[in-house]
Amino acid sequence: MAKNLVIVESPAKGKTIEKFLGPDYKVVASMGHIRDLPQKSLWIDIENWFTPEYNISEDKEKTVNNLKKLAKSASQVWIATDEDREGEAIGWHLCHALNIDPATTKRIAFHEITKSAIQKAIENPKTLDLKLVDAQQARRLLDRLVWYKVSPVLWKKIRKWLSAGRVQSVAVKLIVEKEREIQNFKPVESWKISVKLVFEGSSFSAVFSKVDGKVKKLKSKQDAQKILATLINDITAIKEGKTKKDTLELSHKSSLWFELIESIKKDSKRSPGAPFTTSTLQQEGARKFGFGVKQTMMVAQKLYEGIDLGSWERQWLITYMRTDSVNLSKEAQAWAKSMIEKSFWKEYHKARSFTTKSAWAQEAHEAIRPTDLSRTPESLKWDLDAQQLKLYTLIWKRTLASQMQEAIVEVTTYNFAPESAKNQTWVSKWEVIKFDGFMKLYIEGTDDEEEVDESGMLPAIAEWQVAKGTEILATQAYSRPPARYTEASLVKKLEWEGIGRPSTYAPTISTIIDRWYVEKKDRKYLHPTETAFTVTDFLQEYFSQMLEYSFTKSVEEEFDIIAEGKLEYPTMLQKFWEGTLKKSIEDAGEKAEKVVELVGKKCPTCGEELVFKFSKAGKFIGCSGYPECKHIEQPEEEKNMLDALKAKYEWKPCPDGIEWTVVVKTGRYGPFLASSEYPAVKWIGKIKNEKEEILEELLGAAWLLIDEETGEEMVVKNSRRWPFLAAKNYPEVKIAKNIPKEIWTQVNERLAEKDQEAA
Repeated sequence: MAKNLVIVESPAKGKTIEKFLGPDYKVVASMGHIRDLPQKSLWIDIENWFTPEYNISEDKEKTVNNLKKLAKSASQVWIATDEDREGEAIGWHLCHALNIDPATTKRIAFHEITKSAIQKAIENPKTLDLKLVDAQQARRLLDRLVWYKVSPVLWKKIRKWLSAGRVQSVAVKLIVEKEREIQNFKPVESWKISVKLVFEGSSFSAVFSKVDGKVKKLKSKQDAQKILATLINDITAIKEGKTKKDTLELSHKSSLWFELIESIKKDSKRSPGAPFTTSTLQQEGARKFGFGVKQTMMVAQKLYEGIDLGSWERQWLITYMRTDSVNLSKEAQAWAKSMIEKSFWKEYHKARSFTTKSAWAQEAHEAIRPTDLSRTPESLKWDLDAQQLKLYTLIWKRTLASQMQEAIVEVTTYNFAPESAKNQTWVSKWEVIKFDGFMKLYIEGTDDEEEVDESGMLPAIAEWQVAKGTEILATQAYSRPPARYTEASLVKKLEWEGIGRPSTYAPTISTIIDRWYVEKKDRKYLHPTETAFTVTDFLQEYFSQMLEYSFTKSVEEEFDIIAEGKLEYPTMLQKFWEGTLKKSIEDAGEKAEKVVELVGKKCPTCGEELVFKFSKAGKFIGCSGYPECKHIEQPEEEKNMLDALKAKYEWKPCPDGIEWTVVVKTGRYGPFLASSEYPAVKWIGKIKNEKEEILEELLGAAWLLIDEETGEEMVVKNSRRWPFLAAKNYPEVKIAKNIPKEIWTQVNERLAEKDQEAA
C-alpha cells in the first residue's frame, strides 16, 4: 500500500497526478462533496447558534467507506481539492468523515495539472484554512435558511412547489424589472438625413448634424422637411420615399454642392482585454458561440480535466476555470512573449499585468489560460470536439492578446457645409487601422447591437474643396426599448451589482429556467413568465430587503470578512435571521392574502374572472367561480406549443400498425406521442429534443445500427446522463457501447451552428 493518500475532487485528475507523484502516492477522488445538509428539512439548529447537522449522502457512502480503508493504511493523507472556498469545505468535510485532524492534515492546491505544479504543491504543503471553510458554511447555511423558510410562504400564499433563493430571486427580479421597462417604454420619434457625396469618382455619405455650430435634433417629419427645404427653392421636389419605412427623398434634378469646411484626423489607441475570469469567459462564450453559461462551464471543466492524446500522459489544457483573478504568472507571460514573437513580430508584444477591478474578488488563482501556450488550437483540432476546440481557441487567443500591443486606429472626420445653407454641418467619419496590434488575433464581443457605419471609405479632400451631392434621403426612426437580458448580459449585471459569485451564475440561471420563472426565447433572450411577476411582486412587498441589490452585495462582502477571520459566521447568520428574515416571514404569514394570478379576461360561461391554475399536468386556465363553474381552457402559449407539435408529428404512420396514425396527447408529465387508437393500442412515444433529433438523423431514421462483433441489432437508449447504443433487447442482451465520438462532434457542430444562426 502507498505511504501517501492524496484525495482530489474529480477522478479524471487521479491517474495523471499519480504518475507525476510516483509509487509512494495513491490518488483517489471524493467525487465532489461527501457531506451536506440532508434534504426535506432545515437541519440547522437556529436556537443553538445555527449549528448545522451534516450527514454523508447515500450515494457517497461507498466512496467514504473506501476512503476510510485507504486512510487507515496510509501514513499521510493529503487533501488536494480545488483551491476555493468550496474546495476548502470539501477538504474539511473529508477530514471529519475520515476521522482525521484538519489542523494537521496536509493540504495542497494547484491551479494547473502539470508535473511542475503538482511537485511544487507537494514541496510546499499547508493546512486547511478554516476561515474559508467558515465563509463557505455561512453561504450554505444562509441560503438554506432562505430556501426552507421563505419557500413555504410562497406555497401557502401563491401555490405549491415555488421556491425562493437569495441569489435566484434577485436574478429573477432583474429580468422582471427589465421586462417592465420594455412594457412601459414609449418610443421617441427622430429623423436622420443623409446625402450621397461624390468626389473625383469616389462616393461616400455624410449625415446632417448641426445648425450654427449647435447639434440639431430632428424630432418629426416637419423638422426634416425644413432642413431639406433649405437645400432647394422648389419645395415640391421633396417626395415620399419608396421604402416601407417613412422616408423623404429630395428628387431635385440639379446638383447640390457640399464644401469641406474642416478635416480632422486623430489617432486613438485600443487596448486588449484582460485574460479570462469565470464571468468574462461565460459572457464571451455566449456572445461568440451562443453557449449557455452552464454549457460554457461544462466544456471548460472538460478542458481543465484534460484529454487523452494517446500518450502515457493525460493533457491538461487550461488552468482552473473558477477564478476572479486576471493575473498571469511570470512563466505564462514568458510563454506568451515567445509565442507572439514567433507567430507575428517583436513589435506586437507588450508585457502587461492586470489587476482585478472588483473589490469583492475572492480567489487567489491565476486567470483562465492554457497550461501550455505552445499547444495551439491547430495542434488540437483532431483531439477536441467542436465545442471544446472553440472554447480552447477563445482562451488561447484571449491570453496571447492580453500580452500584445495596443491597436492604433486613425479616425478621419470631414465636416461639410452645403453651399445653399452654409450655417449647416454635415459629417462623414471613417476609421483606418494603422497598426492592428492585438486585433490581429482577437476582438472582444459585445452585448450591444451596433449600427453599421455606412459612410464608405473617404477620399483625400482638401479643405474648401467641393463634393457633389447626388441623393438625399431622410429616414424616420424610433428609439428602441432596452434589450432583454441574454445569459451573457445577465452575468455581467450580476457581477456588476456584486450579486452572488461567478461560480454560482451557471447554476442560478439553470435553476430559474428549470423552475419556469424564465423562458429562453429565440435561443437567446430571457423572458419572465407570469409566475416570475407574481413571485417577484410578492417578495418585493414582504421580503423587500432581501431583494435589494445593495443588501445582496453586502451579504457577499460579509462572506469575505468571514474568510478574512474578522467575523464569526454564526454572528452574521444571527444578524440576518433576527434583523431581516424572521420578521418578514411573520409579517407575510399574518398580513399577506392568498395571491390569485389573474388572466385578465372574463369567463365566457359565467362572467367571473379567469385565473391561472396549476395541476400535476401543468398550467391551465380556470374560472374563479369554481366549483360552481367548471370552465377550463389552455393558456395561449400552451396552445401554440401543442399546435406546433401536432403539425410536426400528427398524421404520420404509427410504429405499432400502419392502419393507425400518431397523435399528440398531454399527460401529467407534459406532451407525448400516442396511437390514434390509444389507449386500446398501447404504443406511446417520447417527443425528442433537438439533440436527439440530430442524433436520429445522423444514426439513421430508424436509429438502427449493427454491432460489428456480434451482429446484434443496436438502438439508441437514454440513461440519466446521456444516450448510448445498446442491443434492441437490452438489458436482457447485455451489449452496450458509447455513441462514437465523431457522431457527437457532428451533433455539437450542428447545435453550435443553430445557436449562431439564432444569435
